[in-house]
Amino acid sequence: MDAFADTPVSDLAPTLQRLRDAWQARKPDYAQRRNDLQRLRNALKRRLDEMADAIAADFGHRSKDESRIADGMTVLNDIDHLLKHLRSWMKPRRVGVGWRFLPARAQVRPVPLGVVGVIAPWNYPVNLALIPLATAIAAGNHVYLKPSEHTPRSSAFLRDLLAEVFPPQRVAVATGGADVGAAFAALPFDHLVFTGSTAVGRKVMAAAAPNLTPLTLELGGKSPAIIADDYPIEKAAARLATGKWFNCGQTCIAPDYVLVPARKRNALVQALRAEVHARFGSDFSNTNDYTRIVNDGQYARLQGYLDDAQQRGIDTITLAGSADPSQRLLPPTLLLEPGDDAKVMQEEIFGPLLPIKRYATLDEAIAYINAHDRPLALYPFSHSKATVEKILHETVAGGVSVNDTLFHFAIGNLPFGGVGASGMGAYHARAGFDAMSKQLPILWQARRTGSDLLKPPYSKAKWLLDLIVR
Repeated sequence: MDAFADTPVSDLAPTLQRLRDAWQARKPDYAQRRNDLQRLRNALKRRLDEMADAIAADFGHRSKDESRIADGMTVLNDIDHLLKHLRSWMKPRRVGVGWRFLPARAQVRPVPLGVVGVIAPWNYPVNLALIPLATAIAAGNHVYLKPSEHTPRSSAFLRDLLAEVFPPQRVAVATGGADVGAAFAALPFDHLVFTGSTAVGRKVMAAAAPNLTPLTLELGGKSPAIIADDYPIEKAAARLATGKWFNCGQTCIAPDYVLVPARKRNALVQALRAEVHARFGSDFSNTNDYTRIVNDGQYARLQGYLDDAQQRGIDTITLAGSADPSQRLLPPTLLLEPGDDAKVMQEEIFGPLLPIKRYATLDEAIAYINAHDRPLALYPFSHSKATVEKILHETVAGGVSVNDTLFHFAIGNLPFGGVGASGMGAYHARAGFDAMSKQLPILWQARRTGSDLLKPPYSKAKWLLDLIVR
């Protein structure tokens, strides 16, 4: 299969119509949904090594163990959760009507929407394609997927995998660049899930607006970590290192900057240096565990942040090794006390650069977070419940891991989504199932009911009117 063959824009609308016609003709029941999820799980599990090879080829080098964790384990975990709860989630939920409307009864019934579009990014090309796809399948929909053009081998893998599992009238894949993506976002889907940058998210929302397409936007932004004075610096450094340099920082919920008590900043720098040396050694060219930047454009963008910082006199500290543009190797680098005018503080970093800023009081740190867009993730580090609760009470974020990073994304029972500039709506598990279903309210009226008396002339039912408005 040709990894670089674009889908003609003229094919997009007919493909959507084919998916919709097939869905209308036979809406997936419980047995089909469960069978689809099981077959998808089995196929992906069998082809995990092939998946990791495809992703590594797209990145130039990417740790295959990281691919197995981030693009393998997470998807398998979510499918397992969907399979475990699918039957109960599909059941209508009875709700009370209140005494004024007795003996009627009411229920909320989750019904599938139709065709869900999924636009996936390049940083976790399988995870962020298959989790929303599997959730949409669990909710009884058909799916049209647009993977990223920046990871063509992963896109080809997805196209081949999904063709193995699903008939073409149930799941389709469109490949191509920005023109295909723009036309795809403008299709009249019954729901559209987009994961990517805030800037592109605005364009997707504008493209979907003429059709009033419901959206789940999973965007990004600058996710802060805030280390309280009581928390051990070495442990904070270890968990920050995992969150920041997994996938070389190319993670939408990676810690984007760290706020640390002023007197502990230098200790944090040394602890982070020790973590990098322990994990990757001093020469990154000899390790299989450090991922490269995905393409030349992203490498140039990150190098531009460093150039801007150096021009501004910002202290930059390379923790190990040195950059190698020929490999797109960019080592973990700290930037100390950058101002908000620095480019590295104006956009989501999406790479291995980590700004560190001192604070004098916890209130000062919270005020700094609140002075900026609401982040997709927030990482408070403290053993004091009162401190953590203060941070949670006084900030708003898409999701939180307390005393760790990233892992709230992987918990099946937690919804995942942003707020404001970091996103709209949520998915994963029940939240995703509900978002990709219509929660249909239904009232069942009784054969005999007092509401039959509520008609002119109202004087004949004055006693009933007086009763219900008391």
